[in-house]
Amino acid sequence: MGNAQYKLYYFEFKFRAETIRFIFEAAGKPYEDIRFAQSKWPEYKNESPFGTAPYLEISNGSQTLKLGESIAIARYVARKFKLAGKSDEESAIVDMYADLITDLMNQMVRIFVEKDEDKKKQEQDKLQNELVPKCFQLFEDRIAQSKSGYFVPSGLTWVDLYLFNFIDIRGDKVDDLLNNNCKHVKKLYENVRTNPRIAAYLKRRPVTPF
Repeated sequence: MGNAQYKLYYFEFKFRAETIRFIFEAAGKPYEDIRFAQSKWPEYKNESPFGTAPYLEISNGSQTLKLGESIAIARYVARKFKLAGKSDEESAIVDMYADLITDLMNQMVRIFVEKDEDKKKQEQDKLQNELVPKCFQLFEDRIAQSKSGYFVPSGLTWVDLYLFNFIDIRGDKVDDLLNNNCKHVKKLYENVRTNPRIAAYLKRRPVTPF
C-alpha cells in the first residue's frame, strides 16, 4: 500500500489514539484524524473490526483494510514509517517496553471505570506507589543503557512516543513522574516534546481532558 490514505477514528480525546497520531506526526505522513463525540459512537461502532476504538482505515485504490486495537495499529504504522527499530533486536526491545507501558495504561482504565470509591483508591494507590515506580526504574535503566536519549541506540521509535503519551496524559502529575530519580526519562520526554514535528502538532492539537 505505497500510496495509501489513512483515516484514524477515535473519540475526542488523546488516550489510546494519541501514540498513533504521534507516529504519523513524527514520520511526517499525512492522515485524516477523525474525532467524534461519544454520543456518535453507535454510528462508527459497526465500521470497526472489533467494535472498539481507535481503528484505522487504510485505502489504496480499490483496496481497503481496517485495523483495530491501538497497539496493533501503532506497531503497523511504526513499521511502515521506520519507527520500530533498525533491527529485529531493537524492534523486540521496543515491543517489550511498550508492553510495560500498556500495563500502566490498562491500570489507568481500571481506575477510570471503577465505580466503587474504595476500590478506585486501591487501584490508584497501586498505580502510583507500585506500578509507576517499578516501570519507571526499568525505563530509566534502559534509556541509560541505550546512550541515545531514547529506548534504543538508533534513536526515536514508537515506544518513546508511547511513553511520552503516558506521561503527557497524566496532566498535573507530570512533574511527579519526572522526578530527580528519572533524569533519563525526563531527557527522553524533552527530546520528544521538542522534536520539531511533535512540537508543531502539540501546538495545534485540540485541548482535551485526557
